[in-house]
Amino acid sequence: MACSVTGAVSALGRWVSGLRWETVPGPVAGRLHTVLFDILAANAVGARTEGQRALRAAWPAPPGNSPVIGGTLTDPVTAAWLNGPATVCLELDEGNKYAKGHPAAHVFPAVLALAADLDVGGTQLAAALLAGYEVAARFGRATSLRRGAHPHGNWGVAGAAAGCARLLGLDAERAAAAIDTGSGLAVAGHFDSALDGNPVRDAWLGAANAAGIAAARLAAAGTARNTGTAARSLGDLLGTFAPGELTRELGVRFDILGNYFKRHSSCSYTHPVADLLIDARAALFGERPSADEIARQKPEIEVRTHALAAALDRTTWHNQLSAMFSVPFVSAVALLHGEVTPHYTALMPQGALAEVATRVRVTEDPALTRLLPEQRAARVTVRLADGRSHTAEAGNPVGDTDFQPFDRDQLAAIFARLLDGEQSDLRAIGAVVDGLTAAPSARALLGTLSSARRTKEH
Repeated sequence: MACSVTGAVSALGRWVSGLRWETVPGPVAGRLHTVLFDILAANAVGARTEGQRALRAAWPAPPGNSPVIGGTLTDPVTAAWLNGPATVCLELDEGNKYAKGHPAAHVFPAVLALAADLDVGGTQLAAALLAGYEVAARFGRATSLRRGAHPHGNWGVAGAAAGCARLLGLDAERAAAAIDTGSGLAVAGHFDSALDGNPVRDAWLGAANAAGIAAARLAAAGTARNTGTAARSLGDLLGTFAPGELTRELGVRFDILGNYFKRHSSCSYTHPVADLLIDARAALFGERPSADEIARQKPEIEVRTHALAAALDRTTWHNQLSAMFSVPFVSAVALLHGEVTPHYTALMPQGALAEVATRVRVTEDPALTRLLPEQRAARVTVRLADGRSHTAEAGNPVGDTDFQPFDRDQLAAIFARLLDGEQSDLRAIGAVVDGLTAAPSARALLGTLSSARRTKEH
């Protein structure tokens, strides 16, 4: 299979090196801008958490031109390492159900950091972001990970390498070598790290983005080769690999148009359940019920869903990260509080929240599993002590392109609430997105995302 992978990666290298922003279809360009807004906003919110502040304080950051969002200016590898975990630590970043993970989070921190360092023009940066996203999504489609493997830090590295190769202006052969090298720098992380609340799960995104920069640099130096590495790394070792997915409808189908955005601070597998329970809360209790009022009814919650979500059935959690990967926890939060935000995912197991979580039953419905990846469906029934009940089903979560997609204004409203009224970061992010393609200097444009730069200018 290595030969077929080599040929497919060569085709990707030609597409990446030949991509010109002025030829990108309007809807694709518009979606890229919205994805960039989402990723930068998720990063800004994540950077405010105690864990990310501690990480930044402990991590030496040499002087440079690449912004750590809301922080300092440093070298591109350090910026990529620190922005990657901040982007995903609260489970608010966009994803792609066909790629089976998060293409932008694997690509954008690396590409933005390197673009600021190289000081490329805005259209070059936009083309590199799109190239990286599309390559990452295609590697995600092609990769079927072994049971237990987490999708962070493996197939997405090839996309980060592609975007960085585009920034460096590599020709088709060297761009392919960068992509191939990226596919050989995969992290073998276990999904239980997320369930156990181990923040190494977030660190995989820092490693992936830094590795993408390294892969492109190796190709620029001429020391990298395209040998079909993914057949063995993502295939033999981590799962199975279907090289035909790398080039299917290349240049015609843009996977960024099939992405999803998130309104809940939790694993995307939990989102349809949360949506249904927020609706059930309103149907059973009316407007603005108290959590105590709901808890007194001793709700029993039955969740039937696909196999991926059904595996997230733990009724205890260790910290915020593990809580975000528990269907019972997310169910309890959604029903009791009507929203799943970082404020509630940070709550520890006690009181009504813990009690309701223990009364959530999660089972797989094979019929719903067969709907993957087009639908990530769930069916929820809530039964109350007074005999009332409510049952509903959803095929996809709110925010999915196929089901109530979000636009930038809706995302801005979501993140404005999460930033607790401090809007300077959101204004800076909006200005970067609006000025992207007209910017003569990525360094000047992106530098506004650094608090150090803003403090110096004011």
